[in-house]
Amino acid sequence: MHITETLGEQQREDLVAALEDSGGITAAEFCPLRYHLMLVRYDRELYSSQDVLNRVTSQNVNAKLIGPV
Repeated sequence: MHITETLGEQQREDLVAALEDSGGITAAEFCPLRYHLMLVRYDRELYSSQDVLNRVTSQNVNAKLIGPV
């Protein structure tokens, strides 16, 4: 996922925590030194990539899907 805005460290931590608290999302992390890129692992039987994007944007973060969707 590409985060289209600059987030501070606390904002990144809060976003990861919010996503990981969602059932079906098993891991979320920002790429080291590339804080605009986020990897999210999720249960594909429960969520689509669009669902995950909606979870991110519901946290008032602008983002776009990249890679396989």
